[in-house]
Amino acid sequence: MEAQQILSRFCPKPSSLLLPSHKKLHTLPCVGPKNLGIQRLGCSYTEGKKKRVFCVRRTIEEEEVKEVKVGATMPVRRKKLAVFVSGGGSNFKSIHEASLKGSLHGDVLVLVTNKHDCGGAEYARNNGISVVLFPKVKDGSDGLSPSELVDTLRSFQVDFILLAGFLKLIPVELIRAYEKSILNIHPSLLPAFGGKGYYGLKVHKAVIASGVRYSGPTIHFVDEHYDTGRILAQRAVPVLANDTAEELASRVLKEEHRLYVEVVKALCEERIVWREDGVPLIRSKDNPNEFC
Repeated sequence: MEAQQILSRFCPKPSSLLLPSHKKLHTLPCVGPKNLGIQRLGCSYTEGKKKRVFCVRRTIEEEEVKEVKVGATMPVRRKKLAVFVSGGGSNFKSIHEASLKGSLHGDVLVLVTNKHDCGGAEYARNNGISVVLFPKVKDGSDGLSPSELVDTLRSFQVDFILLAGFLKLIPVELIRAYEKSILNIHPSLLPAFGGKGYYGLKVHKAVIASGVRYSGPTIHFVDEHYDTGRILAQRAVPVLANDTAEELASRVLKEEHRLYVEVVKALCEERIVWREDGVPLIRSKDNPNEFC
């Protein structure tokens, strides 16, 4: 209610905005944090030589905009990120370093891990990043439940969740709380060599044994299953004739570091758009009419 009162000072009531049926609506990027429960859309249409701009309010539960066309540059709020790891966290380190260098419009505020002594957790503590243990340890007091995890991330006002080698299935409570806001990176070209049991060197061994000529990382949105969410970005890496799993893993990992930073950069700059059939795309920063 408070959020609605604040926005009502700046936006006319929707009932007073009657868009002529023959005018083409251009939807600008959403502004306003999700935790307010309100999104404000800047919209415009052209009438003769005049361009009219107005605001439309809606709750975040409503259907996502099907088509986005950017007609003007708008300031983007710096995003708050949570990263999930189970091991050394090399992708986590790459994202954090990009943030520190200023090439990423976001900050890693919290690390979630199922192994409190893993390399990623140690790196987080050494860099002043809060570490959270999840899931709750059986017969123990350590770790959070799914609902406690959601509450904790909300207390940090997290915008996006980035899985970077996290080997536990994400609970449905978290997926519902952060719909279209959780990304995962997988070391093969999904949908091939994905699913439960495909992680680490197991992926690369299966790739080599299959005889495929290309592998590479995939970044996808997360759903209730392993590696089945909508694919956002991929990068091909050749599989050489005499590759070992370790050699292939090393080359794929280098591309993972590059690709994940690029995708998180686009995410923080609000350049992810959803095609009408539900496929996510990355809009070019230089040319808003180009996608990848």
